Amino acid sequence: MKTTDQLIDDLLNLAFAEDVGDGDHTTLSTIPAEATGRQHLLVKEEGIIAGIEIAKKVFEKFDSSLKITQYINDGAHVKPGDIAFVVEGPVRSLLQTERVMLNIMQRMSGIATMTARYQERLAGLKTKVLDTRKTTPGMRMLEKMAVIIGGGENHRIGLFDMILIKDNHVDFAGGIPQAVNSAKKYLAEKGKNLKIEVEVRNTEEILQALEAGVDRIMLDNFTPERTKEAVELINGRAEVESSGGITLETLRDYGECGVDFISVGALTHSVKGLDMSFKHC
Repeated sequence: MKTTDQLIDDLLNLAFAEDVGDGDHTTLSTIPAEATGRQHLLVKEEGIIAGIEIAKKVFEKFDSSLKITQYINDGAHVKPGDIAFVVEGPVRSLLQTERVMLNIMQRMSGIATMTARYQERLAGLKTKVLDTRKTTPGMRMLEKMAVIIGGGENHRIGLFDMILIKDNHVDFAGGIPQAVNSAKKYLAEKGKNLKIEVEVRNTEEILQALEAGVDRIMLDNFTPERTKEAVELINGRAEVESSGGITLETLRDYGECGVDFISVGALTHSVKGLDMSFKHC
């Protein structure tokens, strides 16, 4: 299995392959090879900035002679007019790295900003907002990194680092007891130590999940009223996660029920990038 660094490196290779191809012929035909210059990353919208550390990797990978002077750290609250960093070096390299860097930083900053907005709505509560697997193919590690920068928490990274028994698994396995018992047996045989979470649809399934001894119970599409009843029933015997159609407007209603986590696909699947530009200075 590839490490996070290897996955990020693969992403950057693909990003340059699809953008630069066999060369930026506009830049190569108009800018002398010996020309040097400097550009700065200008923030044009208020939010939480994320991706600066990845931007450094972009510049280093394309041209290690590029020099970066950083003024703002990932996670900082930024406003229009802020300068995140200045990059100096060959103009050809500055122009050819611009779009790859901006695509990554705008998306990561948009996700961090969205996450911070959701987590702020839960201020004073124990509840943490979680991401999901509804991420852009190839960018999952960066998008989940952005959620952390924005103050949220990651759910599982993929299918490999947690047992999440959803309704389809339950139905195909013949029920929650059968699915959980099979999962525990599988983990023992494979020598793996993974948390087990079960998605439930009603009170009967909550009781079955508790009896089976799971680590976390996901309340799928419960109303706030039903969620409060479920939290009281579970009574600390497992972690509790709310999921399914929860919006910024309804988020606190669920948090006030006492759940530990609320998973929100919108953090990554429908986010707007934070506006910024990379210009000559």
